[in-house]
Amino acid sequence: MTHYPKVAVVILNWNGRFFLEKFLPSVYNTDYPNIEFVVGDNGSTDDSVAFVTATYPAIRIIRNERNLGFAGGYNEILKYLEADYFVLLNSDVEVPPHWITPVIELLESQPDMAAAQPKIRSYYQREYFEHAGAGGGFIDYYGFPFCRGRMLHVMEKDHGQYDDTCEIFWASGAAFFIKRACWEASGGFDADFFAHMEEVDLCWRLKRRGYRIGYCPQSVVYHVGGGTLAAANPTKTYLNFRNSLFMMQKNLPLIDACWVIFARMWIDLIALIHFLVQGKLSDAWAISRSHQRFFLDFFKTARKRRRYNQSFSKKGIYNGSFIWAFYIQRKTYFSQLDLKRFL
Repeated sequence: MTHYPKVAVVILNWNGRFFLEKFLPSVYNTDYPNIEFVVGDNGSTDDSVAFVTATYPAIRIIRNERNLGFAGGYNEILKYLEADYFVLLNSDVEVPPHWITPVIELLESQPDMAAAQPKIRSYYQREYFEHAGAGGGFIDYYGFPFCRGRMLHVMEKDHGQYDDTCEIFWASGAAFFIKRACWEASGGFDADFFAHMEEVDLCWRLKRRGYRIGYCPQSVVYHVGGGTLAAANPTKTYLNFRNSLFMMQKNLPLIDACWVIFARMWIDLIALIHFLVQGKLSDAWAISRSHQRFFLDFFKTARKRRRYNQSFSKKGIYNGSFIWAFYIQRKTYFSQLDLKRFL
């Protein structure tokens, strides 16, 4: 590029001294010329802020008084930043020096592309895709997100099978690039999500405004995953199931929302029974609580619905159930799905 728009790389931290110490060196060595590094602190009680201040005095620190979650935390921090692009980066991500330029080049070349993600591989199994984003995010008819390279708990080895730059449905919050103007026009994340699936909701809202979401495999980053909440944590189960219902109520056309949410309740019941059979009582209770909260917040969420551009690009939606494909049809790789069912 001959013109380098300003990029703010923002890491949201909550008691994350270990990850900051381990991964900030790679981030700080980014070779993009017009860049600002920011650590947004979400009310940490450890010495992580003191560590960053002493070790990286050029990194800007912005503090929230308390833990506002991933969604609310970023919403608050980004209010204070002036940049053409925001890059929301998890603290447990290792990056190569040249990771920013390819994604910015993609977004600069596509005026209607609001956000994008790089290829995300596992930090510990570096030849494999990582759960949070992998080769780009998609969603099925019943609101379940999945990725190229990651179907539920199955991670594919990266053989270059997803090295095509393409439009996706959602970009991962682990390494989320977005044009500042689009962030502000959309209102940012829904703070009521707190954490998990807030980036899927934001991308859906951006698409409904007529924007597209991109995947840039020329940039590769390495993500640990589960740095704040482990995959087996019932809190994660609660947030994922609850936020999925919130998201569908907000973004689906009214008639579709009524039918799909009704169907999801039964699918979730099967998941609840599955957890009970496995003896995972806390996860079963988490699903029950997620449904309770959905109904308690029903009218609050309904007020968030917007009428803009209901005929958005449905690129990235799988017109069926990938859960059925995975468990019943034994299709554990993205490439095994029926491509004709993608809208």
